[in-house]
Amino acid sequence: MRRSESRELQVELGARAYPIRIAPGLLDRRDAFAGVRFPRHVLLVTDANVAPLYADRVRRLLPGQQEAALLVLPAGEQHKTLATCTKIFSALADMQASRDALVVALGGGVIGDMAGFAAACWMRGVRCLQIPTTLLAMVDSSVGGKTAVDLPQGKNLVGAFHQPCAVAIDTDLLATLPARELSAGLAEVVKYGALGDAAFFGWIEQHADALVAGDATTLVQAVHRSCEHKASVVVADETEQGVRALLNFGHTFGHAIEAETGYGALLHGEAVAIGMLLAARLSSEMGLAPLLDVARLAALLERLHLPIAIPAKIAARLDPSALLARMRLDKKTVSGRLRLILWRRIGHAFVAEDVDSHHVLELLTDALADGG
Repeated sequence: MRRSESRELQVELGARAYPIRIAPGLLDRRDAFAGVRFPRHVLLVTDANVAPLYADRVRRLLPGQQEAALLVLPAGEQHKTLATCTKIFSALADMQASRDALVVALGGGVIGDMAGFAAACWMRGVRCLQIPTTLLAMVDSSVGGKTAVDLPQGKNLVGAFHQPCAVAIDTDLLATLPARELSAGLAEVVKYGALGDAAFFGWIEQHADALVAGDATTLVQAVHRSCEHKASVVVADETEQGVRALLNFGHTFGHAIEAETGYGALLHGEAVAIGMLLAARLSSEMGLAPLLDVARLAALLERLHLPIAIPAKIAARLDPSALLARMRLDKKTVSGRLRLILWRRIGHAFVAEDVDSHHVLELLTDALADGG
């Protein structure tokens, strides 16, 4: 066990503070969940892809008076719904889970979001332990307490802020992650550099080949730096009243594309990559940022095997007006005024108030015409 590569952060939220433990082989260690109180009622929530790989291993590691109950849900963003979440509620009811129950989320962002949301709702809030198994979940969705499910009208529209009691990140789990999923997670890593840390953006450029190749040491560094950034923002603005909105760089465009395609045509990280470029292009067209930085972002995303345009087959069935309507339903929109996260250059994002929708519509029209 490479304890020398172990990292630990603390999300300082007063009485609700919690640790983020990052280490290769963490799930082989008895202290993986040190400090977490395990009650009589523990529900392990995972999906059909992750369960055969890690469910038994995690159940054996969880301390407690009895073996944790296991709930295996279907995999995929298209299942991140209220109907699927009801299965978690039913499992908690069947085990007569009380207010000291613990929900353990073992999986990617979909499982983490749903299990976290269910924990927020069950008896008005029980604890949730996050064990992310994808890079995207490790660097983003498992940290910060944003939990939600999707509606046909839009992504993450029904949810709650509910911080986990701990986050346990075993980077060795990335060895079983498909290459496409790894690249999708790297989009969220790039996001941290693009919105607020130009030096980290440069580090990603220097280590892009190692990241795509899944180099273990490099991935630990990327996860740690991403979690540091996320934790600092969450502590400063837990419920997204200000600076936390910057973490949505590229997401308003990306979420609209995901929702309009019915979820599943693109991975979340792929949609975010396209969305970041659209936000960067809009910034440049509005005279807010240099075009050179758009090209630099595009080059890095391509090196990380991420799309830089909406694929032609998807673009052909999208309508720019429909995408704009999806964007108007975004959580950052206020009183119908379109608010977007734009940038002035790499590492300097900001909240743009009341963006001209006609300009956005032109950008979307061009993007769909250029698709592929």
